[in-house]
Amino acid sequence: MKIAVIDYDMGNLHSVCKGLEKAGAIPEITDSAEVIAQAKAIVLPGVGAFDPAMEHLKERNLIEPLKGAIASGTPFLGICLGLQILFESSEEGKEKGLGVVRGKVRRFQSEPNLTIPHMGWNTMTKTQPEHPLWAGLPPETYLYFVHSFYVDPTDKKVIAGEVTHGSQKVTSAIAHKNLMAVQFHPEKSSDYGLKILSNFVKLIENKKN
Repeated sequence: MKIAVIDYDMGNLHSVCKGLEKAGAIPEITDSAEVIAQAKAIVLPGVGAFDPAMEHLKERNLIEPLKGAIASGTPFLGICLGLQILFESSEEGKEKGLGVVRGKVRRFQSEPNLTIPHMGWNTMTKTQPEHPLWAGLPPETYLYFVHSFYVDPTDKKVIAGEVTHGSQKVTSAIAHKNLMAVQFHPEKSSDYGLKILSNFVKLIENKKN
């Protein structure tokens, strides 16, 4: 199963591709609008800041191709910054996001003894426990996070997972129809992360059949 992995100079493509390969997929790194339009599935990774990410997507003329692919029903998985730029705007910068999901990216509020960024292993609580992306995962799923900002969707029904950092419970994943995106790094989350990537590959296979 070939999956388009978007290259916009904002992601650890090597780790993501290795994770997809272990999950049984064939990753194709691309910044081509034509490849995106023909892709059976898309992964949008991302590490870094909101504004440079949007600027790089603009420079490559990838904004409309990505929005078009999502609108057409292509299975789509955003990772970390690849989740955040799906939203309308961010407190981190001034650029507009893709606006595929209504809502804003917000910064963690400072608390005594709270480390920002939220970095390391933490437990995800599933708010859409029956979603196929979570198939075979235990009730307490430990995953690897690195972020100072979190997404705040307008429609809370799209929230598929939450994580607590300090006293703040925030969105760790969203899912709506063909669109899925996670704040944690599945490619760095050991067996549970690999299981999530494998579940995404199975979703694509099931859609094809």
